[in-house]
Amino acid sequence: MTENIESKQKEFQDDELVCYCFEYTRNDIERDYLKNGRSMIMENIASEKRAGGCHCAEKHPKGR
Repeated sequence: MTENIESKQKEFQDDELVCYCFEYTRNDIERDYLKNGRSMIMENIASEKRAGGCHCAEKHPKGR
């Protein structure tokens, strides 16, 4: 039972920010995937990270 509660706590809520750098929510990413058959958002994030445009450590409250 404890394991089930812990796994639920790790899930993102629909409107919760998943990406603090670019302010994407769980809903944004799910809609993007359903619309495009792949995540264009994740491709954009990966591209920005390669170009040095990721500031997660500064923007994410937990420094991630």
